[in-house]
Parts: sequence; C-alpha cells; structure tokens
Amino acid sequence: MELNLSNFYSSLGIIALIVLLGFFLGKKNLIDEAANKKFVGLLLSVFMPASLFSAFPATANEELLDLFFLGLLAGFIVMLSLILLSKLIFNQNLWQKSLATEAQFAFIFNNATFLGYPIISTTFGEQGIIPYCGFIIAFNLALFSYGIWLFKRTESKHFLKKTLLNPNILAVVFGMLVFLFHVELPDVLTSSVKYVAGATTPLSLLCIGYMLSSAKLKKVLHSWRLLVISLIQLLLAPFLTYGLLRLLGFPNEVVIVCTLIQALPTATSLGLFAEKYGGRVEESSELVVISTLCSVLTLPLVIAILFG
Repeated sequence: MELNLSNFYSSLGIIALIVLLGFFLGKKNLIDEAANKKFVGLLLSVFMPASLFSAFPATANEELLDLFFLGLLAGFIVMLSLILLSKLIFNQNLWQKSLATEAQFAFIFNNATFLGYPIISTTFGEQGIIPYCGFIIAFNLALFSYGIWLFKRTESKHFLKKTLLNPNILAVVFGMLVFLFHVELPDVLTSSVKYVAGATTPLSLLCIGYMLSSAKLKKVLHSWRLLVISLIQLLLAPFLTYGLLRLLGFPNEVVIVCTLIQALPTATSLGLFAEKYGGRVEESSELVVISTLCSVLTLPLVIAILFG
C-alpha cells in the first residue's frame, strides 16, 4: 500500500469543508455550548462505538488478520513509547505542575477517532482500515484507562470496571470477536449500526468547527507554552512513530496508517476529560484549538517529508 497524495488531500478538503460548516453554525449560534456538549456525549457513547464496531469487515483472510494483529501490536508499542516519552518531555520541573498533565495527554492522544477514521477510510479503504482497527483498540484502551488516570490519579476496582465497560472499549472488543470468529449477524442489525455510524464523521467535524468558532483566537495564538506543546506533539510524535516502526520491520500499511494518525492534532476529548475529571478546562480547550490550527500546516509537511 502506498500513500496516494491526491486522495489524501482530497480527503482533507472534504473534512475542512465540514469543519467550516461547524464554524459557521457556531458563529450563527445555530450550535451553542449546551448543544455541543450533548453532541460530544452522543459521539462518545453512541456514534463512535457504532463506527468502531462497523469498521471491522464482514470477512477475514490470512492477510487481513496479519494486518489487524500487526496494527494492534504497533498500537501498543506506539502508545507505550509516547507515554514514556511524555513523562520525560513534559515533566513538572519544566512545566507548570497542572499544565504538565494536559501536555502529556495532548502528546499521547490525538484525534485518531474524530479525524483519523474518515481520513484513513477515504484515503486507503479496507487496506488501511484493518490495521487502523488494530491500532484503535490499543489507543482506546490507553485513552480510557491511562488518559483518565492522568487526571484522576486513582486506581481502584471500580475504576478498572468502568474502563472495561466503556462503550468504545466494548465496541472494539465485540467488533474484533465478530471479525475473528466470522460471526454472521442479521442484516437488519449490521445495517442499522452502519447507519448510526455514518453520523460519526460529520457530527465530530461539526463539533470541531464549533470549538474553533467559540475560541478566542487572538488570545490562543499568544499562548506560547501551548504553541510549543502543540508543535512538539505534531512534529515529534509522527517522526518517532515512523522511525520506530520502520526499525522494527512493520509492513508499509501499518507504518503509513500509524504515522498518519500520529500527525493529527490533539484529541478533542482533552477538553472533555479536563472538564469531567478536574483538569484545566480553559487551557485544555485552547490547546486543542492551537493543535488543530497548526496541523493545517504541519500535517501536509510531515506527509510530504516522509511519504512524498
């Protein structure tokens, strides 16, 4: 599998138009903060789980299974590497104590779901989706366990239970089981899930557009600490991923998909997690905005350098 830059930039263009629509709706107050919170809640509990489940193909062969498990293995390697590196780069001696938490989260977790799925699916099709499904299992396990722990700093059986019962974790586990054991589900069920999943991409991009419309851009662009954090995440993470997976001999499909995901901006869930688990909400939201704006320049640059 090779990265077709024409298809890639076409996918980015489609995504940009939907984000602009969300920006316009936010400016016209057709989407407000209350509506956006409900949209995000629905995305995390209903639409994203449906999209993760339906991303698995109905049939599997040996080649697809290999790609899936290699994507899963690469996901665990990349996530563990980013977690360890984030502790070194964003330690509390160099950063404000509370901001270090947000910086570590931003470096580790990017928009692998809200932006990653539409870009991978439209650019590569099945050959990209299979390793993506493997990677996204590792990503979501890390996000809904270590990502939450970063803010709460608590360990308990109740915390572990909530992590394992998270709708996104359950979706990828059930999807993987159906995929691996060739379970034939009723057409009415699979079609219904796919229809629900179809709302994930436009709704998530509208939320990103609203977030940008409500941001105080002048203030955001003068936050030099947040700008540095964003640039480190957008530039270091994809180059590290590319070099590490090439060194370990992963196939081209897995390297391209994982590198592309790591070149995406910080996850929009940063602001949601900060609000829900007691982080710095304002700085988290600003960090997501800065990362998203910077990615307009860094994403094509990284792709051109590594795959051009």
